[in-house]
Amino acid sequence: MTERVRVAVLAGGPSAEHEVSLQSATAVLDALPRDLYEPVAVIIDRQGRWPVELRRDLADVVFPVLHGPFGEDGVVQGHLETLGIPYVGCGVLASAVAMNKVAMRRAFLAEDIPVTPHVWFTEHEWRTTTDPWALVKSLDWPMYVKPAGMGSSIGISRVTSMEELRAGVELALAYDRAVVVEQGVTAREVICGVLGGHDTPEASVPGELIVPGDWLDYEAKYLSRAELASIPAALPERVAEDVRELALRAFRAIGGYGLSRVDFLYEEDTGRLYVLEINTMPGFTSRSVYAGAWAASGVPYPDLLHRLIDLAFARSTARSTTRSTTRSTARSGS
Repeated sequence: MTERVRVAVLAGGPSAEHEVSLQSATAVLDALPRDLYEPVAVIIDRQGRWPVELRRDLADVVFPVLHGPFGEDGVVQGHLETLGIPYVGCGVLASAVAMNKVAMRRAFLAEDIPVTPHVWFTEHEWRTTTDPWALVKSLDWPMYVKPAGMGSSIGISRVTSMEELRAGVELALAYDRAVVVEQGVTAREVICGVLGGHDTPEASVPGELIVPGDWLDYEAKYLSRAELASIPAALPERVAEDVRELALRAFRAIGGYGLSRVDFLYEEDTGRLYVLEINTMPGFTSRSVYAGAWAASGVPYPDLLHRLIDLAFARSTARSTTRSTTRSTARSGS
């Protein structure tokens, strides 16, 4: 009998998305085929304490189902790099860029990827300005106020007045020292999953988020029992293809690897598509729109996990080969 691969599933962590991470990890642990994998749950507490020290004799590969700061921003990825353990998902740089809404938009704009009009400012700029309106006057109401480095709709406010703007900024600053304010647009919310390595990633069929109110907040995403998405999305074929192409471009713009979910706004009246953001570790709960998009594309959940783990090993092998070649070259040149 072939020895099973030991998979350490990291979950929890000190970010505000601790509970979401636990939901995702439960789904991954339940779905890993037991004939191929030996799952090991590693639950990091809210203070960032690990229950066990990760070592190669504990896990052959790590599945970091961590959302938000600490787990999705390159911090854990850097730790796993130093340990030399293969891991699922994007690397340090891509994770850090995608987690920060300012850096992410800079990367998109550099690659001519369309984004909604927006501004950003630091806590210091907000506290010291004598004219808060001057910071956002290039935008129209409604606006969306977001912490620069947070996900899962945490700390986000839809605002339609200066009073609401002030409250929204204070909420966002509770999670990050920088704030992004985006122009609101009347649009459908569309998602597309990306799966694969640096060179040959694939895009899933697009899905459309079902938004019960003005926007999809944390409660609607994770606490409601209502359906989250319609997959595949009812889009014109040309628009669906544009979504898939832009998803791959966004993935490459941040140097993505393994997986990402790209979120879009689609203005039906104008036909415009905007890339809203890219998530390097999207939710893996049983209601995950990322998993649903791939299931509709012919990749069921267990196969999706299998492909992601294979990609983790492939990257690790490629890096080991590169390091060995570099060491050999250095010795021969000395």
